[in-house]
Amino acid sequence: MHMLLEILGLAAILAILPASAVALAPVGAETGFVLNTFAFLIWGALVMWMCAGFTMLEAGSVRKKNASVICMKNIGLYSITALAYYVIGYNIMHVDVDGGFFGSPSLFRGSSADEIALMNAAPDAIDQARETLLAGSSGHATMSDWFFQMVFVATTASIISGTLAERVRLWSFFLFVAVQTAFIYPIVGAWTWGSGWLAEMGFQDFAGSTIVHSTGGWAALSGAMLIGARRGRFRKDGTVRQMPPSSVPIVTLGVFILWLGWFGFNGGSQLALNSATDAVALGNIFANTNIAASAGLVVALVLSKPVLGRMDLLATLNGVIAGLVAITAGPDLVDHQWAILIGGVGGAVAIAGLRLLETVRVDDGVGAIPAHLFAGIWGTLAVCIAAGGNLFVQLTGIVAIGIFVFGVSTAIWMLIDRLIGLRVSPSAEQLGKDFVELGVEAYPEFVAVPEADDDD
Repeated sequence: MHMLLEILGLAAILAILPASAVALAPVGAETGFVLNTFAFLIWGALVMWMCAGFTMLEAGSVRKKNASVICMKNIGLYSITALAYYVIGYNIMHVDVDGGFFGSPSLFRGSSADEIALMNAAPDAIDQARETLLAGSSGHATMSDWFFQMVFVATTASIISGTLAERVRLWSFFLFVAVQTAFIYPIVGAWTWGSGWLAEMGFQDFAGSTIVHSTGGWAALSGAMLIGARRGRFRKDGTVRQMPPSSVPIVTLGVFILWLGWFGFNGGSQLALNSATDAVALGNIFANTNIAASAGLVVALVLSKPVLGRMDLLATLNGVIAGLVAITAGPDLVDHQWAILIGGVGGAVAIAGLRLLETVRVDDGVGAIPAHLFAGIWGTLAVCIAAGGNLFVQLTGIVAIGIFVFGVSTAIWMLIDRLIGLRVSPSAEQLGKDFVELGVEAYPEFVAVPEADDDD
Protein backbone atom coordinates (compact mmCIF):
# COMPACT_ATOMS: atom_id res chain seq x y z
CA MET A 1 0.00 0.00 0.00
CA HIS A 2 2.82 2.34 0.92
CA MET A 3 4.59 1.67 -2.39
CA LEU A 4 1.35 2.30 -4.29
CA LEU A 5 0.98 5.69 -2.61
CA GLU A 6 4.56 6.58 -3.54
CA ILE A 7 3.94 5.69 -7.19
CA LEU A 8 0.73 7.71 -7.27
CA GLY A 9 2.50 10.66 -5.68
CA LEU A 10 5.29 10.55 -8.25
CA ALA A 11 2.72 10.38 -11.04
CA ALA A 12 0.96 13.44 -9.64
CA ILE A 13 4.21 15.41 -9.51
CA LEU A 14 5.05 14.48 -13.10
CA ALA A 15 1.56 15.45 -14.19
CA ILE A 16 1.87 19.01 -12.92
CA LEU A 17 5.37 19.58 -14.28
CA PRO A 18 5.68 21.23 -17.69
CA ALA A 19 5.86 18.60 -20.40
CA SER A 20 9.15 19.97 -21.70
CA ALA A 21 10.76 19.71 -18.27
CA VAL A 22 9.91 16.02 -18.05
CA ALA A 23 10.94 15.26 -21.61
CA LEU A 24 14.27 17.05 -21.37
CA ALA A 25 15.24 15.97 -17.85
CA PRO A 26 18.72 14.50 -18.14
CA VAL A 27 19.41 10.97 -16.98
CA GLY A 28 21.75 10.94 -14.00
CA ALA A 29 25.11 9.22 -14.18
CA GLU A 30 24.09 6.34 -11.93
CA THR A 31 20.75 5.86 -13.67
CA GLY A 32 22.52 5.79 -17.03
CA PHE A 33 25.05 3.30 -15.69
CA VAL A 34 22.26 1.01 -14.47
CA LEU A 35 20.24 1.29 -17.70
CA ASN A 36 23.23 0.61 -19.93
CA THR A 37 24.37 -2.36 -17.86
CA PHE A 38 20.86 -3.80 -17.75
CA ALA A 39 20.56 -3.37 -21.52
CA PHE A 40 23.83 -5.22 -22.15
CA LEU A 41 22.67 -8.13 -20.00
CA ILE A 42 19.18 -8.38 -21.52
CA TRP A 43 20.38 -8.03 -25.11
CA GLY A 44 23.17 -10.50 -24.39
CA ALA A 45 20.71 -13.02 -23.00
CA LEU A 46 18.64 -12.71 -26.19
CA VAL A 47 21.73 -13.31 -28.34
CA MET A 48 22.70 -16.27 -26.16
CA TRP A 49 19.24 -17.72 -26.88
CA MET A 50 20.20 -17.70 -30.56
CA CYS A 51 22.39 -20.72 -29.72
CA ALA A 52 19.14 -22.58 -29.07
CA GLY A 53 17.90 -21.40 -32.46
CA PHE A 54 21.02 -22.65 -34.22
CA THR A 55 20.70 -25.97 -32.38
CA MET A 56 17.10 -26.44 -33.52
CA LEU A 57 17.84 -25.33 -37.07
CA GLU A 58 20.80 -27.67 -37.43
CA ALA A 59 19.32 -30.65 -35.59
CA GLY A 60 16.18 -30.45 -37.69
CA SER A 61 18.11 -30.05 -40.94
CA VAL A 62 20.34 -33.11 -40.58
CA ARG A 63 19.31 -36.75 -40.77
CA LYS A 64 17.93 -38.41 -37.64
CA LYS A 65 21.12 -40.37 -37.07
CA ASN A 66 23.15 -37.19 -36.49
CA ALA A 67 20.80 -34.98 -34.46
CA SER A 68 22.24 -35.77 -31.00
CA VAL A 69 25.75 -34.80 -32.06
CA ILE A 70 24.42 -31.47 -33.31
CA CYS A 71 23.02 -30.81 -29.82
CA MET A 72 26.35 -31.71 -28.24
CA LYS A 73 28.26 -29.51 -30.70
CA ASN A 74 26.15 -26.43 -30.03
CA ILE A 75 26.13 -26.53 -26.26
CA GLY A 76 29.81 -27.48 -26.36
CA LEU A 77 30.81 -24.63 -28.65
CA TYR A 78 28.99 -22.12 -26.47
CA SER A 79 30.87 -23.27 -23.37
CA ILE A 80 34.24 -23.36 -25.15
CA THR A 81 33.60 -19.87 -26.51
CA ALA A 82 32.81 -18.49 -23.07
CA LEU A 83 36.08 -19.83 -21.63
CA ALA A 84 38.28 -18.91 -24.61
CA TYR A 85 36.93 -15.38 -24.82
CA TYR A 86 37.26 -14.93 -21.06
CA VAL A 87 40.81 -16.26 -20.85
CA ILE A 88 42.33 -14.30 -23.76
CA GLY A 89 39.92 -13.42 -26.59
CA TYR A 90 38.39 -10.26 -25.12
CA ASN A 91 41.77 -8.73 -24.28
CA ILE A 92 43.11 -9.39 -27.79
CA MET A 93 40.03 -7.73 -29.23
CA HIS A 94 39.56 -4.70 -26.97
CA VAL A 95 42.55 -3.94 -24.74
CA ASP A 96 45.30 -1.62 -26.00
CA VAL A 97 44.61 -2.09 -29.73
CA ASP A 98 45.26 1.60 -30.46
CA GLY A 99 44.82 1.47 -34.23
CA GLY A 100 46.88 -1.71 -34.62
CA PHE A 101 46.20 -5.32 -35.54
CA PHE A 102 45.51 -6.89 -32.15
CA GLY A 103 45.37 -5.98 -28.50
CA SER A 104 46.87 -7.28 -25.31
CA PRO A 105 47.83 -10.97 -24.98
CA SER A 106 47.21 -10.72 -21.24
CA LEU A 107 45.08 -13.42 -19.66
CA PHE A 108 41.62 -13.15 -18.12
CA ARG A 109 39.06 -10.38 -17.98
CA GLY A 110 37.63 -9.05 -14.75
CA SER A 111 35.84 -6.20 -13.05
CA SER A 112 37.63 -2.85 -12.90
CA ALA A 113 39.48 -1.72 -9.81
CA ASP A 114 36.77 0.86 -9.09
CA GLU A 115 34.06 -1.80 -9.36
CA ILE A 116 35.93 -4.08 -6.98
CA ALA A 117 36.42 -1.19 -4.57
CA LEU A 118 32.68 -0.48 -4.61
CA MET A 119 31.79 -4.11 -3.95
CA ASN A 120 34.27 -4.26 -1.05
CA ALA A 121 33.57 -0.81 0.39
CA ALA A 122 32.55 -0.41 4.02
CA PRO A 123 29.04 1.03 4.57
CA ASP A 124 30.39 4.49 5.34
CA ALA A 125 32.56 4.51 2.20
CA ILE A 126 30.02 3.26 -0.35
CA ASP A 127 28.94 6.72 -1.53
CA GLN A 128 32.50 7.80 -2.22
CA ALA A 129 33.29 4.52 -3.98
CA ARG A 130 30.17 4.92 -6.11
CA GLU A 131 31.12 8.45 -7.13
CA THR A 132 34.64 7.33 -8.02
CA LEU A 133 33.28 4.50 -10.16
CA LEU A 134 30.79 6.68 -12.03
CA ALA A 135 33.39 9.38 -12.67
CA GLY A 136 35.85 6.98 -14.28
CA SER A 137 33.62 4.34 -15.90
CA SER A 138 32.64 3.92 -19.53
CA GLY A 139 28.97 4.03 -18.59
CA HIS A 140 28.35 0.35 -17.82
CA ALA A 141 29.65 -2.52 -15.72
CA THR A 142 32.78 -4.09 -17.18
CA MET A 143 31.61 -7.69 -17.18
CA SER A 144 28.24 -6.81 -18.73
CA ASP A 145 30.18 -5.68 -21.81
CA TRP A 146 32.26 -8.87 -21.74
CA PHE A 147 29.08 -10.97 -21.64
CA PHE A 148 27.47 -9.09 -24.51
CA GLN A 149 30.59 -9.37 -26.66
CA MET A 150 31.05 -13.05 -25.82
CA VAL A 151 27.66 -14.21 -27.08
CA PHE A 152 28.47 -12.70 -30.49
CA VAL A 153 31.52 -14.95 -30.71
CA ALA A 154 29.36 -18.02 -30.08
CA THR A 155 27.23 -17.06 -33.09
CA THR A 156 30.31 -17.19 -35.30
CA ALA A 157 31.13 -20.72 -34.13
CA SER A 158 27.55 -21.90 -34.68
CA ILE A 159 27.80 -21.03 -38.37
CA ILE A 160 30.69 -23.47 -38.77
CA SER A 161 28.82 -26.21 -36.94
CA GLY A 162 25.94 -26.25 -39.38
CA THR A 163 28.05 -26.23 -42.54
CA LEU A 164 30.17 -29.22 -41.51
CA ALA A 165 27.31 -31.23 -40.05
CA GLU A 166 27.22 -35.03 -40.37
CA ARG A 167 30.88 -35.66 -41.22
CA VAL A 168 33.31 -33.64 -39.07
CA ARG A 169 34.76 -35.29 -35.97
CA LEU A 170 33.39 -33.89 -32.74
CA TRP A 171 36.75 -33.23 -31.04
CA SER A 172 38.28 -31.84 -34.23
CA PHE A 173 35.45 -29.35 -34.42
CA PHE A 174 35.80 -28.38 -30.76
CA LEU A 175 39.54 -27.84 -31.20
CA PHE A 176 38.94 -25.51 -34.14
CA VAL A 177 36.29 -23.61 -32.16
CA ALA A 178 38.80 -23.00 -29.37
CA VAL A 179 41.29 -21.45 -31.80
CA GLN A 180 38.58 -19.53 -33.67
CA THR A 181 37.11 -17.92 -30.55
CA ALA A 182 40.37 -17.29 -28.71
CA PHE A 183 42.36 -15.81 -31.59
CA ILE A 184 40.84 -15.62 -35.11
CA TYR A 185 37.61 -13.79 -34.30
CA PRO A 186 39.19 -11.52 -31.65
CA ILE A 187 41.81 -10.34 -34.14
CA VAL A 188 39.10 -9.48 -36.67
CA GLY A 189 37.22 -7.73 -33.88
CA ALA A 190 40.35 -5.81 -32.88
CA TRP A 191 40.69 -4.45 -36.42
CA THR A 192 37.14 -3.10 -36.29
CA TRP A 193 35.19 -2.84 -33.02
CA GLY A 194 38.41 -2.77 -31.03
CA SER A 195 39.52 0.53 -32.67
CA GLY A 196 42.11 -1.10 -34.90
CA TRP A 197 43.38 -0.20 -38.34
CA LEU A 198 40.12 -0.85 -40.21
CA ALA A 199 38.16 1.25 -37.74
CA GLU A 200 40.59 4.12 -38.30
CA MET A 201 39.95 3.85 -42.05
CA GLY A 202 36.24 4.30 -41.39
CA PHE A 203 35.01 0.73 -41.90
CA GLN A 204 31.33 0.42 -40.93
CA ASP A 205 29.67 -2.73 -39.64
CA PHE A 206 27.10 -1.82 -37.00
CA ALA A 207 26.35 -5.29 -35.62
CA GLY A 208 28.58 -7.65 -37.59
CA SER A 209 27.49 -8.63 -41.11
CA THR A 210 31.18 -9.15 -41.87
CA ILE A 211 32.80 -9.14 -38.43
CA VAL A 212 30.57 -11.92 -37.11
CA HIS A 213 28.74 -13.60 -39.96
CA SER A 214 31.27 -13.48 -42.78
CA THR A 215 34.02 -14.45 -40.34
CA GLY A 216 32.06 -17.59 -39.47
CA GLY A 217 31.21 -18.11 -43.13
CA TRP A 218 34.82 -17.93 -44.34
CA ALA A 219 35.91 -20.46 -41.70
CA ALA A 220 32.99 -22.72 -42.65
CA LEU A 221 33.80 -22.51 -46.37
CA SER A 222 37.41 -23.40 -45.70
CA GLY A 223 36.40 -26.43 -43.65
CA ALA A 224 33.80 -27.58 -46.17
CA MET A 225 36.30 -27.46 -49.03
CA LEU A 226 38.89 -29.45 -47.08
CA ILE A 227 36.64 -32.05 -45.49
CA GLY A 228 34.59 -32.75 -48.60
CA ALA A 229 30.94 -33.52 -49.15
CA ARG A 230 28.79 -36.04 -47.31
CA ARG A 231 28.73 -39.50 -48.87
CA GLY A 232 26.22 -39.60 -51.70
CA ARG A 233 25.50 -35.88 -51.66
CA PHE A 234 26.69 -35.39 -55.25
CA ARG A 235 26.05 -38.16 -57.76
CA LYS A 236 28.35 -39.00 -60.64
CA ASP A 237 25.84 -37.67 -63.15
CA GLY A 238 26.08 -34.21 -61.58
CA THR A 239 22.73 -34.27 -59.80
CA VAL A 240 22.37 -33.40 -56.13
CA ARG A 241 20.90 -35.81 -53.62
CA GLN A 242 18.65 -34.05 -51.11
CA MET A 243 19.41 -35.30 -47.61
CA PRO A 244 16.15 -35.80 -45.67
CA PRO A 245 15.82 -33.46 -42.67
CA SER A 246 14.95 -35.04 -39.37
CA SER A 247 12.30 -32.46 -38.44
CA VAL A 248 11.06 -29.56 -40.55
CA PRO A 249 8.98 -28.12 -37.66
CA ILE A 250 12.14 -28.02 -35.51
CA VAL A 251 13.98 -26.13 -38.27
CA THR A 252 11.14 -23.61 -38.48
CA LEU A 253 11.14 -23.17 -34.70
CA GLY A 254 14.89 -22.59 -34.82
CA VAL A 255 14.48 -19.83 -37.39
CA PHE A 256 11.82 -18.12 -35.25
CA ILE A 257 14.17 -18.28 -32.23
CA LEU A 258 16.98 -16.78 -34.29
CA TRP A 259 14.65 -14.04 -35.53
CA LEU A 260 13.76 -13.19 -31.93
CA GLY A 261 17.38 -13.25 -30.82
CA TRP A 262 18.38 -10.95 -33.66
CA PHE A 263 16.55 -8.08 -31.98
CA GLY A 264 19.12 -8.37 -29.19
CA PHE A 265 21.90 -8.84 -31.73
CA ASN A 266 21.15 -5.67 -33.67
CA GLY A 267 19.36 -3.67 -30.99
CA GLY A 268 22.03 -4.33 -28.39
CA SER A 269 24.68 -3.04 -30.76
CA GLN A 270 23.36 0.45 -30.08
CA LEU A 271 25.51 -0.07 -26.94
CA ALA A 272 23.47 2.34 -24.84
CA LEU A 273 19.99 2.89 -23.46
CA ASN A 274 20.31 6.07 -21.41
CA SER A 275 18.80 8.74 -23.66
CA ALA A 276 15.86 9.51 -25.91
CA THR A 277 18.21 9.25 -28.88
CA ASP A 278 19.06 5.67 -27.95
CA ALA A 279 15.39 4.82 -27.48
CA VAL A 280 14.45 6.14 -30.93
CA ALA A 281 17.42 4.36 -32.49
CA LEU A 282 16.34 1.08 -30.89
CA GLY A 283 12.87 1.46 -32.33
CA ASN A 284 14.35 2.00 -35.79
CA ILE A 285 16.71 -0.95 -35.42
CA PHE A 286 13.96 -3.33 -34.35
CA ALA A 287 11.71 -2.21 -37.20
CA ASN A 288 14.43 -2.48 -39.86
CA THR A 289 15.53 -5.88 -38.58
CA ASN A 290 11.99 -7.22 -38.80
CA ILE A 291 11.32 -5.68 -42.21
CA ALA A 292 14.55 -7.05 -43.72
CA ALA A 293 13.90 -10.56 -42.42
CA SER A 294 10.39 -10.51 -43.88
CA ALA A 295 11.65 -9.26 -47.24
CA GLY A 296 14.32 -11.97 -47.28
CA LEU A 297 11.71 -14.67 -46.81
CA VAL A 298 9.33 -13.35 -49.47
CA VAL A 299 12.07 -13.03 -52.10
CA ALA A 300 13.46 -16.48 -51.27
CA LEU A 301 9.95 -17.91 -51.50
CA VAL A 302 9.47 -16.43 -54.96
CA LEU A 303 12.91 -17.47 -56.26
CA SER A 304 13.31 -20.96 -54.83
CA LYS A 305 11.36 -22.78 -57.56
CA PRO A 306 12.86 -21.03 -60.63
CA VAL A 307 16.43 -21.08 -59.26
CA LEU A 308 16.58 -24.38 -57.37
CA GLY A 309 13.98 -26.22 -59.39
CA ARG A 310 11.87 -26.92 -56.31
CA MET A 311 9.70 -25.13 -53.77
CA ASP A 312 12.21 -25.51 -50.95
CA LEU A 313 11.02 -24.71 -47.43
CA LEU A 314 14.49 -24.95 -45.91
CA ALA A 315 15.91 -22.62 -48.56
CA THR A 316 13.05 -20.19 -47.93
CA LEU A 317 13.80 -20.22 -44.21
CA ASN A 318 17.41 -19.44 -45.08
CA GLY A 319 16.06 -16.35 -46.82
CA VAL A 320 14.94 -15.08 -43.41
CA ILE A 321 18.43 -15.52 -42.00
CA ALA A 322 20.02 -13.93 -45.06
CA GLY A 323 17.75 -10.91 -44.72
CA LEU A 324 18.73 -10.61 -41.06
CA VAL A 325 22.43 -10.94 -41.84
CA ALA A 326 22.22 -8.37 -44.64
CA ILE A 327 20.61 -5.67 -42.49
CA THR A 328 23.01 -6.31 -39.59
CA ALA A 329 25.73 -4.03 -41.00
CA GLY A 330 23.41 -1.02 -40.99
CA PRO A 331 20.16 -1.62 -39.08
CA ASP A 332 20.03 1.93 -37.70
CA LEU A 333 18.50 3.32 -40.90
CA VAL A 334 15.99 6.13 -40.57
CA ASP A 335 14.47 5.48 -44.01
CA HIS A 336 12.91 2.07 -43.44
CA GLN A 337 12.17 1.42 -47.09
CA TRP A 338 15.83 0.62 -47.58
CA ALA A 339 15.42 -2.36 -45.22
CA ILE A 340 13.07 -3.97 -47.76
CA LEU A 341 15.69 -3.70 -50.50
CA ILE A 342 18.59 -4.83 -48.31
CA GLY A 343 16.74 -7.80 -46.84
CA GLY A 344 15.15 -8.77 -50.14
CA VAL A 345 18.47 -8.81 -51.96
CA GLY A 346 19.86 -10.83 -49.04
CA GLY A 347 17.18 -13.46 -49.65
CA ALA A 348 18.02 -13.53 -53.35
CA VAL A 349 21.73 -13.88 -52.56
CA ALA A 350 21.00 -16.85 -50.30
CA ILE A 351 19.01 -18.69 -52.99
CA ALA A 352 21.61 -17.96 -55.68
CA GLY A 353 24.36 -18.98 -53.27
CA LEU A 354 22.73 -22.34 -52.59
CA ARG A 355 22.59 -23.00 -56.31
CA LEU A 356 26.21 -21.91 -56.72
CA LEU A 357 27.43 -24.28 -54.00
CA GLU A 358 25.53 -27.16 -55.59
CA THR A 359 27.11 -26.33 -58.94
CA VAL A 360 30.67 -26.29 -57.60
CA ARG A 361 29.92 -29.32 -55.38
CA VAL A 362 30.60 -27.73 -52.02
CA ASP A 363 28.42 -29.40 -49.39
CA ASP A 364 26.95 -27.02 -46.82
CA GLY A 365 24.83 -28.98 -44.37
CA VAL A 366 22.38 -26.18 -43.57
CA GLY A 367 23.05 -23.51 -46.20
CA ALA A 368 25.00 -21.37 -43.75
CA ILE A 369 27.59 -20.13 -46.24
CA PRO A 370 25.09 -18.38 -48.55
CA ALA A 371 23.05 -17.02 -45.63
CA HIS A 372 25.96 -15.77 -43.53
CA LEU A 373 28.99 -15.29 -45.79
CA PHE A 374 27.42 -14.20 -49.08
CA ALA A 375 24.60 -12.19 -47.51
CA GLY A 376 27.11 -10.73 -45.03
CA ILE A 377 29.23 -9.41 -47.88
CA TRP A 378 26.16 -7.89 -49.52
CA GLY A 379 25.03 -6.28 -46.25
CA THR A 380 28.45 -4.74 -45.68
CA LEU A 381 28.41 -3.23 -49.16
CA ALA A 382 24.80 -2.07 -48.72
CA VAL A 383 26.03 0.31 -46.01
CA CYS A 384 27.34 2.41 -48.90
CA ILE A 385 23.83 2.75 -50.33
CA ALA A 386 21.90 3.94 -47.32
CA ALA A 387 24.19 4.53 -44.35
CA GLY A 388 27.06 6.62 -45.69
CA GLY A 389 29.69 3.93 -46.05
CA ASN A 390 32.75 4.39 -48.26
CA LEU A 391 32.87 1.72 -50.98
CA PHE A 392 36.68 1.48 -51.04
CA VAL A 393 36.88 1.14 -47.26
CA GLN A 394 34.06 -1.41 -47.12
CA LEU A 395 35.70 -3.49 -49.87
CA THR A 396 39.04 -3.26 -48.09
CA GLY A 397 37.48 -4.63 -44.93
CA ILE A 398 35.67 -7.44 -46.72
CA VAL A 399 38.78 -8.54 -48.63
CA ALA A 400 41.20 -8.21 -45.70
CA ILE A 401 38.96 -10.13 -43.31
CA GLY A 402 38.22 -12.76 -45.96
CA ILE A 403 41.89 -13.40 -46.77
CA PHE A 404 42.87 -13.51 -43.11
CA VAL A 405 40.06 -15.75 -41.87
CA PHE A 406 40.06 -18.12 -44.84
CA GLY A 407 43.84 -18.42 -44.88
CA VAL A 408 44.33 -18.96 -41.15
CA SER A 409 41.31 -21.26 -40.93
CA THR A 410 42.66 -23.40 -43.74
CA ALA A 411 45.99 -23.75 -41.95
CA ILE A 412 44.27 -24.67 -38.67
CA TRP A 413 41.96 -27.21 -40.33
CA MET A 414 44.93 -28.83 -42.09
CA LEU A 415 46.92 -28.98 -38.86
CA ILE A 416 44.00 -30.59 -37.01
CA ASP A 417 43.58 -33.08 -39.85
CA ARG A 418 47.23 -34.04 -39.59
CA LEU A 419 47.09 -34.37 -35.79
CA ILE A 420 43.79 -36.16 -35.15
CA GLY A 421 41.88 -36.21 -38.42
CA LEU A 422 38.92 -34.11 -39.54
CA ARG A 423 36.43 -36.60 -40.89
CA VAL A 424 34.68 -39.57 -39.35
CA SER A 425 35.19 -42.96 -40.98
CA PRO A 426 32.91 -44.08 -43.85
CA SER A 427 31.28 -46.67 -41.60
CA ALA A 428 30.63 -44.05 -38.90
CA GLU A 429 29.09 -41.78 -41.50
CA GLN A 430 26.80 -44.56 -42.69
CA LEU A 431 25.70 -45.61 -39.20
CA GLY A 432 25.41 -42.04 -37.96
CA LYS A 433 27.52 -39.98 -35.61
CA ASP A 434 24.96 -40.28 -32.82
CA PHE A 435 25.53 -44.03 -32.58
CA VAL A 436 29.29 -43.95 -33.15
CA GLU A 437 30.44 -40.81 -31.28
CA LEU A 438 27.84 -40.47 -28.54
CA GLY A 439 25.97 -43.74 -28.22
CA VAL A 440 22.81 -41.68 -27.67
CA GLU A 441 20.31 -41.49 -30.50
CA ALA A 442 18.00 -38.50 -30.78
CA TYR A 443 15.15 -40.68 -32.08
CA PRO A 444 15.62 -44.14 -30.53
CA GLU A 445 12.35 -45.44 -31.97
CA PHE A 446 14.07 -45.45 -35.37
CA VAL A 447 16.50 -48.32 -35.88
CA ALA A 448 19.96 -47.28 -37.10
CA VAL A 449 20.39 -48.85 -40.52
CA PRO A 450 23.48 -48.16 -42.65
CA GLU A 451 22.57 -46.26 -45.79
CA ALA A 452 23.46 -47.72 -49.14
CA ASP A 453 25.93 -45.79 -51.23
CA ASP A 454 24.17 -43.55 -53.74
CA ASP A 455 26.94 -42.42 -56.05
CA ASP A 456 25.16 -43.29 -59.27
